[in-house]
Amino acid sequence: MNEQHTAKAFDVDLQELSRMVAEMGGLAEKQVADAVDALAKRDTTMAQRVTASDNAIDVLQHEIEEKSVLTIARRQPMAVDLREIVGALRLANDLERVGDLAKNIAKRVIALNAEFPPPKLIRGVEHMTDLVLGQLKAVLDAYARRDDAKAMAVWRGDEEIDAVCTSVFRELLTYMMEDPRNITFCIHLMFCAKNIERMGDHATNIAETVHYIVDGAPITERRPKGETEISALTGTNA
Repeated sequence: MNEQHTAKAFDVDLQELSRMVAEMGGLAEKQVADAVDALAKRDTTMAQRVTASDNAIDVLQHEIEEKSVLTIARRQPMAVDLREIVGALRLANDLERVGDLAKNIAKRVIALNAEFPPPKLIRGVEHMTDLVLGQLKAVLDAYARRDDAKAMAVWRGDEEIDAVCTSVFRELLTYMMEDPRNITFCIHLMFCAKNIERMGDHATNIAETVHYIVDGAPITERRPKGETEISALTGTNA
């Protein structure tokens, strides 16, 4: 009876960790969407809300870390149970970084202080954001369902985001050469695009963690990466 009680309590601990990770993922997705929405709408008030709300993600990461350490100490898990806890820690770290990257975009919106050139300049960044949000949603769903096939599909999709990032950088360089008045804004947009590309990398990290949880081994294939904007623009390897 005591063993059954212990096993049930352990299941509750693991379920709570999964719930907290899912909540953190939802907050991170909203941060990304709101940050780019603020950029598109020239909305510094929304951008300020994004920077302020990042604290909620940080708090959740801390709670997940504490819960994980306490669960390991109490339950001494092995095999798949230990992978579940280690996986939650890894996901929390990647999601916290996604939140930070969204906050970085919001800070650039505030720095621009509503001085924005024509909306056409941010279309590429918006397209990148749609791709990354799709990847984040898919990989968090893969985690919730412990769906290795879906996680691997996200893992293989990172190359497309890299290709779009390169395209965005080239487009922004063209706008800068056409009109020097675009230079300041386009440089900010380049940093925003790089932040979004890094979010895609974190989605790929999460996919690798989901595979580790389900399969019990790391991915042995080389991570697919497209030509980065650095190598594309300078002719060198990043």
